[in-house]
Amino acid sequence: MDTAPLLTVDHLSIAFGSHRAVKDISFHINAGETLGLVGESGSGKSATSLAMLRLLPPSAQITGNISFSGESLLALSPEAIRRHRGRNLAMIFQEPMTALNPVMPIGAQIAEAVLAHHPQVARKALKEKVIEAMRQVALPDPEHRFGDYPHQFSGGQRQRILIAMAIVNQPRLLIADEPTTALDVTVQAQILKLLKDLQVRHQLAMLFISHDLAVVAQVANRVAVMHHGQIVEQGPAQALFHSPQHIHQEAAGLCPNHADRSPAASG
Repeated sequence: MDTAPLLTVDHLSIAFGSHRAVKDISFHINAGETLGLVGESGSGKSATSLAMLRLLPPSAQITGNISFSGESLLALSPEAIRRHRGRNLAMIFQEPMTALNPVMPIGAQIAEAVLAHHPQVARKALKEKVIEAMRQVALPDPEHRFGDYPHQFSGGQRQRILIAMAIVNQPRLLIADEPTTALDVTVQAQILKLLKDLQVRHQLAMLFISHDLAVVAQVANRVAVMHHGQIVEQGPAQALFHSPQHIHQEAAGLCPNHADRSPAASG
């Protein structure tokens, strides 16, 4: 039985000119598990996720390695990484109204995600696939709302549309970048439950990025804490939230570069 991690980030550093946004971080994600990546704004969380999908600007200087299922993502050609995006690795962005095209029906936008990887799919099969994705994320009346526009949906429903776009090709790893930040508490709980249900149904691995520890505590199996571009602590969620070493050590002025209590952290 293969027990190797699905995704391994090994000594990753990201710089923009003289600014080092991410400083020599390492972590892994196993198949079917959720890693919570937490930290304040500007700690390097989103830059890390964008590096996985090779979506950083050309000016970014990246060193280290990101391996997905044994394949180095940073070494792939632009065409090869495009084959991975949306198919094996998919991302949910935090603000649906900037991620969605306001003048395109949502059914057509979800269909684009399918056609990017399956251009020969028949029109009828394509519509059925899109409607099924809408149904899986509990969008109301998908057969009739297929042709509606983003502004005709609530904030929580727009987030569900983004999730439908992300899961329609049944990826193996889902990157959720602050997916509940703009939502009220009730809708936030619904989206978190939806993500957990989809994870079980599709055996998804998930990188859940947030600055909100309470949210991460609800979804993560393991947690990595970022601060000023470094991972300062990582380990099982229950242990970390019960006894957060970084908080105690930082208060005493003794914060280490990396406090790791996960026995499997080396992969």
